[in-house]
Amino acid sequence: MNKPPVLKNINPMIPAGSDMEVAIAFYEQQLGFTTIHKEGDPVRMAIVQRDGATIFLLQNDDKHLAEWTNFRIFVDGIEQLYAEFQAKGGQMIHPNGKLETKPWGMKEFAVIDPAGVCITFYEPAN
Repeated sequence: MNKPPVLKNINPMIPAGSDMEVAIAFYEQQLGFTTIHKEGDPVRMAIVQRDGATIFLLQNDDKHLAEWTNFRIFVDGIEQLYAEFQAKGGQMIHPNGKLETKPWGMKEFAVIDPAGVCITFYEPAN
């Protein structure tokens, strides 16, 4: 009997703005990711990872593309993660994205990266 395929995770490739060093520093220092790969001199692409979340950062000068990019990261321990980000000043938290329980049953908050990409961190409320 053949087993059906199973999708395991998603690794978004996102526009990181024109200054890759700024993007990398943000993901490392503000969001706690580790850079696991860089390409180019100057850097045109970097891969950052934290636990099971891997993000490909791509150098891109189109600010509108970044501002229309958003994705979600499933978290175990959303309140602790929110507190961690608050302890770093909390300036990365979207002004309308404070931690709250949504009508669809998820506890979530949103972060904006330097390029304007919106990342929502979430976990089930119960």
